[in-house]
Amino acid sequence: MNSIRDKLILSLLVAGAIVLHILEFMLPTTLLFPGAKLGLANIITLLVLINYGFLSGLQILLMRIVISSLLIGTFLTTSFFLSLTGGMFSFLIMSAFYYYSSKFSLIGISVWGAASHNLGQVIMAYLLMSNWRIVFYLPYLLILSLPTGVFIGIIVLKLEKYLKFDLINKQEFDKN
Repeated sequence: MNSIRDKLILSLLVAGAIVLHILEFMLPTTLLFPGAKLGLANIITLLVLINYGFLSGLQILLMRIVISSLLIGTFLTTSFFLSLTGGMFSFLIMSAFYYYSSKFSLIGISVWGAASHNLGQVIMAYLLMSNWRIVFYLPYLLILSLPTGVFIGIIVLKLEKYLKFDLINKQEFDKN
């Protein structure tokens, strides 16, 4: 990842992740599951993880969370720490499954990422609020992580198909 071209692509992907994060922040949440989101910015994180590796994916994730929270006005608030903890936990779990397990497809890895994101957020919420009752919300979030993880995984698969990031040949788009 030393070339200017790679850095430019990653910069554009950070910008895309920031836009998705802010867009999702602006969408209303349901009254049935307050705080539940699709995780649209995770599309970029997973795409970078599989095409550029662990360190680039981690950089994208951290830059997206910090810059988005600065733009939205949630930097160093509860929302920031929930996002950071969920994002980090999710990224580490997705990385572990991607690099060390061949049993899961990208959709499966995305589902694990969604579930672990929710788990990380509930753990952080417990630490911030010192209220163990927050754990009762976890089963609902874990159930919701299945369709959201599948949705994000399918989008990443479709993007993989159409973008065709070929790191060996430096071919950006499929001509077909």
